[in-house]
Amino acid sequence: MLGEKPAEPGVAIPETWSMPVAPVTVDLAEYWTLLDDPLVTEFVAAAILNNRDLAAAAARVRIARAGVKASRASYFPQIGASAGVQRDVGDFASDDYTFSVGADARWEADLFGSIGFDVASSKADLLAAGYSLADLQRLIVGQVAQTTISARALALQLAIARETLAIQDENLQIARWRLEAGLVSSLDVEQARTQRAQTAASIPALERDLASAANTISTLIGEAPGPVLTRFEGSETIPVPPELLGYPMPAEVLRNRPDVRQAEAILISDTARIGLARAQLFPMLSLTGNIGTSATSAGDLFDIITGGLFAGISQLIFDGGRTAAQIEASRAQAAASLAGWEQAILLALEDVESANASLRAARQRVGLFAEALDAASNAALLARSQYQAGLIDFETLLLAENQLLSARNALAASEAERANAFVRLTQALGGGWTDGDNDIPENPERTGP
Repeated sequence: MLGEKPAEPGVAIPETWSMPVAPVTVDLAEYWTLLDDPLVTEFVAAAILNNRDLAAAAARVRIARAGVKASRASYFPQIGASAGVQRDVGDFASDDYTFSVGADARWEADLFGSIGFDVASSKADLLAAGYSLADLQRLIVGQVAQTTISARALALQLAIARETLAIQDENLQIARWRLEAGLVSSLDVEQARTQRAQTAASIPALERDLASAANTISTLIGEAPGPVLTRFEGSETIPVPPELLGYPMPAEVLRNRPDVRQAEAILISDTARIGLARAQLFPMLSLTGNIGTSATSAGDLFDIITGGLFAGISQLIFDGGRTAAQIEASRAQAAASLAGWEQAILLALEDVESANASLRAARQRVGLFAEALDAASNAALLARSQYQAGLIDFETLLLAENQLLSARNALAASEAERANAFVRLTQALGGGWTDGDNDIPENPERTGP
C-alpha cells in the first residue's frame, strides 16, 4: 500500500535574487581558501578534524545508520536455536541423561507496508542526521573563519594602539620641554598626559579581547587554550576577500543548504510515520515454525525429529481510539515538519539577501575609511610639525592625533567587517561542506514503499 506523499513547501521560491547577479563561477565548498589567509586555512582544517561537536554529530550519524540496519532486519525471519541436557534427581529418578536440540523461526509478512514505512522513516532519519552534521560543519567553519578574522583585526588594533602610545609619549615629552622653556602653559602637558593615559588604557582591553578570541578558536579546533594566542603575535594583516562574479540562483542555494535539506528529510521521515501508524489498522500475517528432537543418548538424538509450522493472521478490532490518535498525532507532526521546512527555506533566502547587503555596505565603508585615513594621516603630520614650530596649540594637535587613531581603528574594523561579510555570504550560499565529507546517503524515496 502506498504511503502519503510528503507535502510540497507553500513558499514561493524566487527565480532570482533582488540584486542583479550573474551565475556563480567559483566552487564555494572550501570558500575560506579564497581568503588566502594561512591561519584561517589551518584553523578550519583543524576544526573539521578535531571539533568535539562535529565528533558527536558524526556519532549520531552512525547511530542513525545502525537504526536503518535494524529496520531492514524486520524483512528477514528471526531464527533461534536451543540445546540442553537434563537429568532427574530423587529416590525414583532415572540415572539416564536426556539430550535435546531445537530451533524455532518467526517471520512477519509485510502485507501493508508496516516494515517498509519503518525502513523509509529510518532512512530519512539517517539522511537528516547526515545533513545535521553537514550543517554543523558549515556553521563551525564559518565561526572559525570569522573568529580568526576578528582576532587579526584585534591584533592590528593592538599594534595601532602601541604605535600611537609611542607617538603620544613623544608629544608629552615635547609639551614638557616647551613648558620648561616657557613657551606653553601646563595645560598642554596635562592634555598630553590625558591623551596618553586614555590610549594606554585601551591596550589591556584589546589584549583581553584578543586572548578571548584565541581561546574561542582553541575550543573550536579541539585543543587547550594557549598556543593559538601566540600565532597572532605580530599578525597585523586582515585578509582581503575576492570579488564574487556571481551567486547561485535561489533554487540551487536551497539545494546547497544542508539545513534546508535536513528539514526536508525530517518531513519525509514524519510522513513515513503516518503510513506506519495507519498500517496498524490492517491485518498482520505471521509465520512461525519449530523443529526439535530429544533422546536419552547423543547417538540417538536425530532418530526422531518433530516440528511444526503455524500461519497466523491478526486484525485490530478495537483499541479505544489509540491507533486513530497515533495517526492524527503523526499527521500533526508532519504538518509541523512542513512548517519547519518552509521556515528553513525562508531563513536561507533571508541569509543570502542580508549577507549580500552587508558585504556591499562593508566594501563601500572600507573605501570611505581608507580615504578618511589618508586625510587624517596628512592632517596629523602637519599638526605635529606645526606644533613643534609653535604655530598651533596643543589642543589642535590633540584633535588631529585623535582623528588619526580613530581613522586607523575604523579602517581596521571595516576591513574585518568586509572579510566577515564575505564569510557570511559564502556560508549563506551553502559553502563549507560537501556530501562526500560527511558520508551522506542518497535521498530516500519521497513516497512510501
